[in-house]
Amino acid sequence: MSLKDIKTRITSVANTRKTTSAMKMVSSVKLRKAQQSIHFALPYVEQLNDILLHLTAMPRARKMSPFVVEREVKKVAVVCFSSDSSLCGAFNSNIIKHCRELIGDVTRIDANPYIYTVGQKITEAFVREEIQIDRQYAGMMAKRSYDEAAMLADKLMDMYLNGHLDRAILSYTHFISLGSQQIINETLLPVTIPSGKDEQETEYILEPSAEELMKTLLPKVIRMKVYCAVLDSYTSEQAARMIAMQAATDNADNLIDELTLQFNKLRQQAITNEILDLAGGSRN
Repeated sequence: MSLKDIKTRITSVANTRKTTSAMKMVSSVKLRKAQQSIHFALPYVEQLNDILLHLTAMPRARKMSPFVVEREVKKVAVVCFSSDSSLCGAFNSNIIKHCRELIGDVTRIDANPYIYTVGQKITEAFVREEIQIDRQYAGMMAKRSYDEAAMLADKLMDMYLNGHLDRAILSYTHFISLGSQQIINETLLPVTIPSGKDEQETEYILEPSAEELMKTLLPKVIRMKVYCAVLDSYTSEQAARMIAMQAATDNADNLIDELTLQFNKLRQQAITNEILDLAGGSRN
């Protein structure tokens, strides 16, 4: 490789480094905003869950709402979450592989499960693999709109009420920390009733009746679960992209150092050869 080639390569790698560094900074900002969104939603979700735990612990809880009624599982819906864009390491490949295996397990119960995709990458992968998608929700991950998440939740609830669905599963990447994300399967429907009460259970004076509260609260909880899955997956995506871009930036720095060292060695060798040629010419 000539000095000109090495210099061109250094310039090219330096330009790529600028891009990866900028993408890392953008992902860092998006990650903070996503974490803030989850932080703002948590108090509402925790309070809803606290009230719901109290209501579902009552002996007659199963009669309060059809969403807590467990029945023989014949029809299953799987909702898979990925990102809309790439350059986020193994984030998409991991969730695609996991969902593929999950769907394979589900087909033992339901030969033709309902498949819903949220995120462009998993939609494209399933289309390539000829996995039938019942509906794709394009743009939901980019907008992260509660209304769109609620529409998906309402569709699943309607199918459950009408007997077209016996179980709904959300499969997404849960954000634990910047360096740790975990793929989880969360049963959305039916809503699980806890086996026992908390020793420090909050006492509530119910007005209106427990049945009316369950009828109102459960749909809200189900919608929030879908919305939180969107936020959680998006947060994990940004964390994965930030780490991937940091690794790419570090690799670019190392490559630039290696190329610079190689460039300096070749230049020094060229200078040495030129001096030797001049010295030899002067003796002649």
